[in-house]
Amino acid sequence: MPELPDIIVYLDRLKPRVVGQSIETVEIKNPFLLRSVDPPISAVHGKQVTGLRRMGKRIVFKLEGDLFLVIHLMIAGRLRWRPSGSKPPGGKLTQAAFHFPDGILFLTEASSKRRASLHCVSGEDGLRAFERGGLEVLDATLGQFAGRLRSESHTLRRALTDPRLFSGIGNAYSDEILHRARLSPMTLTGKLSDDDVQRLYSATRDVLNEWIQRLLDDVGDDFPETVTAFRDAMAVHGRYGLPCPVCGSPVQRIRYADNETNYCARCQTGGKLLADRALSRLLKTDWPKSIDELER
Repeated sequence: MPELPDIIVYLDRLKPRVVGQSIETVEIKNPFLLRSVDPPISAVHGKQVTGLRRMGKRIVFKLEGDLFLVIHLMIAGRLRWRPSGSKPPGGKLTQAAFHFPDGILFLTEASSKRRASLHCVSGEDGLRAFERGGLEVLDATLGQFAGRLRSESHTLRRALTDPRLFSGIGNAYSDEILHRARLSPMTLTGKLSDDDVQRLYSATRDVLNEWIQRLLDDVGDDFPETVTAFRDAMAVHGRYGLPCPVCGSPVQRIRYADNETNYCARCQTGGKLLADRALSRLLKTDWPKSIDELER
């Protein structure tokens, strides 16, 4: 799922292409994408885009007439910018096409589950329905971060990815943040020392800022085409079995449902292997308890 750095890059590259331009038409290729009926999507036809903003992992277009388009790409949704007259990229993967005078913004989704969504809403009051309340870490003080982190008892992994607590952070960057902070994803928020919180606050801001700049540098003036949660330069996310860039130990994982958490046992858990539900149940007493035992 595109997270805070990816959404910021989308907004940065959309701004010179659409702000000040009018949406000529919106073609809905898949009716399930559009989750609102009032106002109708036709209400935005001919309306000028006056601004863009991010709400968590959502992209918001502000239009004339106090109208807003709210896009949530979910896991497999992506945006593609093409010249006017272009055919939809990916054929049936295209869910919507936003036609502008100088180009077309396509929304594609490479999944049969069709989780991406588009809402057309009227007024700031209507827009507030999409606000989850998560803290914007890049704008927050250490005190604000600490207060939000300790407001509920969760594992660090769950706390960082909870949109009610922190805005825009998902599975990929939470892995990277916790590795940078040298903290276990399973540590409870109530067990953190003040030094732990300071380290986590700094790691969160540093990782997000570094990846925003890295992604902006990679895309240049072009529109991002390869938005992915798995990047070679990441330290642990999506790198199960590969060496940790800090200590060289193989990156470990915890798998559950459709997700997995990646971490380094030496850097983050004092050498302890965290129980993977499926694998540890299968191996039972043969499940190694430490990275040293695993390597032996």
